Amino acid sequence: MENKLEHNFSKFEQIEQIDQNGIEFWSARDLSKVLDYSEYRNFKPVIEKAKEACENSGEEIGNHFVEFHEMVKIGYGAERGFDDGVKLSRYACYLIVQNADPAKEVVALGQTYFAVQTRIQEIQKLDEYNQLSSEDEKRLFLRNEMVKHNIHLAATAKEAGVIKLIDYAIFQNHGYKGLYGGLDAKGIHNKKGLKKSQQILDHMNSTELAANLFRATQTEEKLKNDKIKGKADANKTHFEVGAKVRKTIQELGGTMPENLPVAESIKDVEKEKSKLEQQSKKLK
Repeated sequence: MENKLEHNFSKFEQIEQIDQNGIEFWSARDLSKVLDYSEYRNFKPVIEKAKEACENSGEEIGNHFVEFHEMVKIGYGAERGFDDGVKLSRYACYLIVQNADPAKEVVALGQTYFAVQTRIQEIQKLDEYNQLSSEDEKRLFLRNEMVKHNIHLAATAKEAGVIKLIDYAIFQNHGYKGLYGGLDAKGIHNKKGLKKSQQILDHMNSTELAANLFRATQTEEKLKNDKIKGKADANKTHFEVGAKVRKTIQELGGTMPENLPVAESIKDVEKEKSKLEQQSKKLK
């Protein structure tokens, strides 16, 4: 029997459509029904909030929200045309569920679904990642992505009011606590048997790195989209995002990050890669 998460994920998948150019989209009217909005007019303000979030994130609204004349079945095979139809991209759906009524359980599940799927799609679009075959190559790629996104996250957290180094350390620990079931950086070190000098991220396998990358990117987006201000609210946001990623892993039957095996130092992997590249150049 499919569980509640799978059941609701299938709802979102069932209303996905493909246009004449082979591009996926969702009808805003269909999405409103899945998200338990009985009246489409009550859903329109949510669309407007999502458009604002889209613009604030630096994206072109027209690339994600496209107005069209929509034909809707009204019973007995009859259809009625509406001029307020909106074609939504996957990213637009993600923004909408982030701005929908959080009291609705299906909205929370929708947030998880579109956040996960949007991130997976982003990674899949990266040709460089698709060409990687070994675990070491994937680790190097994701570790470099973590470096870039941690810089972005730090800048966004600073705008929210996380200024001092000690404040940022506390902010990071809140994200770890959410994702690792209450463990902060020190607790993760102890759990995994790492030395104080060893960085946690350097000893993660690709699965654990992907979970942390997802935590970092989604926290950055939420801080921006929700215009979070103040250290306490920034910390709370980071914890909640981490906890949501953990819940997703749990519901999909994955291994909790604190229980994943400790990987060889990424620095050793980088050295070996550099050594092989040097040897390859000498043979040419």
